[in-house]
Amino acid sequence: MLESLGPLTGSPWIYAVVVVSVLLDVFLPVLPSGVLVITAATAAAAGSTTVVDAAEKVTQVTQVPREVPSLLLVMLCAAGASVAGDLVAFRLARRGGDRLARLIARSRKLTTAQARLGEALSAGGGALVVIARFAPAGRSVVSLGAGAAHRKVKEFLPWSALAGVAWTVYSAGLGYFGGQWLGASWVGTVISVLALFGAGALAAFVVRRPSARRQPQPAV
Repeated sequence: MLESLGPLTGSPWIYAVVVVSVLLDVFLPVLPSGVLVITAATAAAAGSTTVVDAAEKVTQVTQVPREVPSLLLVMLCAAGASVAGDLVAFRLARRGGDRLARLIARSRKLTTAQARLGEALSAGGGALVVIARFAPAGRSVVSLGAGAAHRKVKEFLPWSALAGVAWTVYSAGLGYFGGQWLGASWVGTVISVLALFGAGALAAFVVRRPSARRQPQPAV
């Protein structure tokens, strides 16, 4: 994967691509923004190699002579774009609540997801916003749902920021430490991506649990 994205990860354009991908995936959850952050972080890990001097037993860091992205800048771009995208979706939904409600009603999947997440938020509070950030389409449902429900920005923004930072740290951490421990190859990237998907599956399970507990039991 790093080989195919080599020209991009070695260019300053990687930051713009990360921003655009993370910003838009609140509207298009199919965008591989998490995979892109992981790949950029893995490339950042490839920017240094650890060399141990057997005689002096001193660990030195040798820079690889090729352009690699800055891990800190990648994380700042991803976290900032995450919060900005949430706010854009929140504002749009707040202004067009009735229209959005009609659009959501046309999708059975989105209607079910919104109902389940609404119940979860009522039961667990804002912490569920952070958990839902990892679930597939969870960010979209939370941001659009909060706007359509006309919640206050000051109630939504802190949890959105915390969710964006948590998701960014986790995704970038997977890529960076996976690259350090497993090498900057497709194997390390694939394992990191699988760990990201695993967190998403776990988050989706947690979000659905309150709904499952509230379902009425069939009469015997």
